[in-house]
Amino acid sequence: MTEDNSTTTSGTPKLWAIVGATGTGKSDLALDLAETLRARGNHAEIVNADAMQLYRGMDIGTAKLAVDERRGIPHHLLDVRDVEEEAAVAWYQPLARAAVTDIHSRGGDAIVVGGSGLYVSSVVFDFTFPPRDTAIRERLQRELDDSGLDALIARLRRLDPGTADRIDTRNARRVMRALEVLEQGSATHGAALPSDPALWQAGTRIIGVHVDRPRLVQRLDERVERMWRAGLETEVAALREQGLERGVTARRAIGYAQALAQLDGVLSEREAIEQTQALTRRYARRQVSWFKRYPGLEWHDSPVEARSLLPD
Repeated sequence: MTEDNSTTTSGTPKLWAIVGATGTGKSDLALDLAETLRARGNHAEIVNADAMQLYRGMDIGTAKLAVDERRGIPHHLLDVRDVEEEAAVAWYQPLARAAVTDIHSRGGDAIVVGGSGLYVSSVVFDFTFPPRDTAIRERLQRELDDSGLDALIARLRRLDPGTADRIDTRNARRVMRALEVLEQGSATHGAALPSDPALWQAGTRIIGVHVDRPRLVQRLDERVERMWRAGLETEVAALREQGLERGVTARRAIGYAQALAQLDGVLSEREAIEQTQALTRRYARRQVSWFKRYPGLEWHDSPVEARSLLPD
């Protein structure tokens, strides 16, 4: 994390959020916006809201900007977890909000950028998270191992059909978390956006970056190919030595799970690439479905002129 003590000269600090599917150019727009704000006298810094970019060493497969690509703009919450550690949104939220508060206290605008919908929502909207119960979670994990995900999904549908309809039931961690919260006697957000979310900070601007589906699919497929050419398999081999396979979150990341399977000889390189491409396309669809429900979201086609986001 880089420090910069510049302050804004033009009014109350603002919270921005730049969202959209993977591969739409969010990182570039965040940098353009920060530079444009700074040119107008508003200090600006960026807060990461990509769950996988929290991890040290997970660079190629997450398209993380290298330090020399950040144009001197301070970035927060990049490279703050080791790969064997879990990254949970309830852990992330207070850190991200503290970063925003710190930026604002120094007179700067904070720009939250990322495609992890629940992570963005935890900062932008008034989310609260019930406590975690390790005993319940461990029991649910044993049930998952013994009986499979379908049994847990069926229970969730019986106990809370609304949540079961909203969450990605292919994500075992989301299903277990919803059941864990229900067992504690709490209402659950179910890893889903509330029907009428309130902003954490009034005046927040939420910018959605859109790319037409055919063009996005081409961009995503090409990006996966570039990741393998750039050495994703080598990156994953190094992370395996650092405990990647012990991690609950990191080892399941799209691309990383496939590269692990390639290293183990379960998948060929071509199969690993094609599986990653298919999963990335599916993930992009889910991201768009999540973000399009944001109230007040301003969609812009990519690329976006940052100057167009600011009043004259």
